[in-house]
Amino acid sequence: MLLVLLQMLVPLCGAVPRCDPQIRGQCKPAVEEKPKCTDILLSYCDDMPYTRTMFPNILGHGTRRDAETGVEYLLISVVEQLLGGQCNPEIRMLGCSVLAPRCEGSKVLRPCRSACEAAHKRCSHAFEGIQMAWPYFLDCDRFFVSDQEGCYDPLEGLKGEQEDEAAQDLEVPQPQQAAAQIQFTYQSSSQMIDILKKTEDQCSEISRTYSIGRSTEGRELLVIEFSTRPGEHQLLQPEMKFVGNMHGNEPLGGQLLIYLAQYLCSEYLQGNERIQTLINNTRIHILPSMNPDGYEVAVSGDADNNYSDEEGDRYVNGNVGRNNAQNIDLNRNFPDLTTVVYRRRRQKGFRTDHIPIPDNYWFGKVAPETYAVMKWIRSIPFVLSASFHSGDLMVSYPYDLSKHPRGQNMFSPTPDDKVFKLLARTYADSNTAITRECGSPHDGSQKGVINGAQWGSIAGGMQDFNYLHSNCFEVTVSLGCDKFPPEEELFLSWQDNQEAMIAFIEAAHRGIKGFVRDEEGKGIKGARISVRGIRHDITTAENGDYWRLLIPGIHIVTASAPGYARATKKVHLPTRMQSAGRVDFVLQKAALDPDLEEEENVLASSSYDRFDPYNQYNQYAMMADLNQQREERAEKPWWWSYFVSLGGPVPTWLLKRH
Repeated sequence: MLLVLLQMLVPLCGAVPRCDPQIRGQCKPAVEEKPKCTDILLSYCDDMPYTRTMFPNILGHGTRRDAETGVEYLLISVVEQLLGGQCNPEIRMLGCSVLAPRCEGSKVLRPCRSACEAAHKRCSHAFEGIQMAWPYFLDCDRFFVSDQEGCYDPLEGLKGEQEDEAAQDLEVPQPQQAAAQIQFTYQSSSQMIDILKKTEDQCSEISRTYSIGRSTEGRELLVIEFSTRPGEHQLLQPEMKFVGNMHGNEPLGGQLLIYLAQYLCSEYLQGNERIQTLINNTRIHILPSMNPDGYEVAVSGDADNNYSDEEGDRYVNGNVGRNNAQNIDLNRNFPDLTTVVYRRRRQKGFRTDHIPIPDNYWFGKVAPETYAVMKWIRSIPFVLSASFHSGDLMVSYPYDLSKHPRGQNMFSPTPDDKVFKLLARTYADSNTAITRECGSPHDGSQKGVINGAQWGSIAGGMQDFNYLHSNCFEVTVSLGCDKFPPEEELFLSWQDNQEAMIAFIEAAHRGIKGFVRDEEGKGIKGARISVRGIRHDITTAENGDYWRLLIPGIHIVTASAPGYARATKKVHLPTRMQSAGRVDFVLQKAALDPDLEEEENVLASSSYDRFDPYNQYNQYAMMADLNQQREERAEKPWWWSYFVSLGGPVPTWLLKRH
């Protein structure tokens, strides 16, 4: 430290006395030299269509050295490598036109705004791809001028090449080429969000993104939906969802759902009639990553991170990132309503639908991700769902919890076993890869379809919760033997699953749909739709519309609601029927049957409405907010450390979220 101080003092000791205005005759007026044109000596700008420049430049750098040591010049020197060769040399030359502007007759000429705007249109996506903001010094309005103000085009020599590329851009790509726009690589959680936002911008008429909450570490649980009226429930249109990355070390499902979102957008715009029909008649919700915290750890492979978990090692047996940041397996964290069903199955009038969440569930450790998904399921009248996993090639269906008294794996069907087999078969039959099992065959497996409890009994699974607490029928799709397949296999996985995902969405239109109204034509919310022989009812939505998944055949369907007389209809669903049959009911006012009062009033009871009775939400929200702030401070793009390591002011203008 002393040596440093001495070095600083040496030049001061021999320095010429500074001008002191109070000492007469000491101050002499400084003679300002007018800036002159000088040769361009910046090596990355030596191929500009001119040879002379001037300092100060447009950014205010007083000398060539000032410009050369700035982050702006560093960026244009490496931009080709950062962008993977895209937009080269346009971005570099555009930057040079600001850092080393053209000089003629001792006057700086500014570059044309039109050239900047054309480059921004062509190249902004390349910056988005690496999570970098469009450079501030390429602000077209700030540092560039119009043709009327006397500008020059720094990209004049590239015009012929750009015109050829523009002509290619004008060619309308064929529908089968749309998938080529998808980048079959793994993305980080923030990159996933960027892709969803970009897809929303590209298809703003039919899509929107919305958040259902945040993870333990504050990462957003972002959903993209596709519909002709994004954000609205449309009468008689079924709502379905896909959920990926429930286990962070099984990322293939999340990647496929990102590709699916891009595919739906591009195919709709290209005029694919099948996709247009699907989106015009279905509301599709896609949650690519339910466990972004676990995924980030799995990607980094860091098993030694510190998550302040008192339960011991967070990841064992190679399952790095499987659980969330609280060491909770999210597919064991939902309320165990299946045990409630088994306990009550010998009771008269027991039911297997809309079972309330037991109060004692809230005394356990409920993950913020689980909490967010439960609220999501309760807030939207979902009809159909699929959750994606890896580690095997199989489609499983409820129940996931075995009915065996000792919990051994055992075939444990729901009342809708035939419907679930049809749904699982729909996905498996459209995916040729699923017919190839991993290792030895599973007992009970039928060409890639198996009952969950027969495969491996678990309590607190998400698909059982969907079925027993709401109207939603969910299956679990295990996509491959390798939990984390290499990137070169992603395209093949997309090919294997693309048709299966589309066919599964179409399955939301099986069965029947309609309205339950009173005699005045008003929809009855919460009316029950019962099918003879199936001890599982579904209920009507806010305006009295409903959807009931059924297999082909003859069904006796009844609609009922407290204070109304029941109405029953006989329905025939042909085998080849491609859309849901329309079955409406009109209920007449009637005195409530005392024997049916308890049965009919289940949904109206406070027990079903009791969600989060101990106000856990505030605790989760505060935790997520704190972790989000920590994440935003800590999580930076891969290129960030390179620019910061050089010292000087921190170039926050490079960050998209700055």
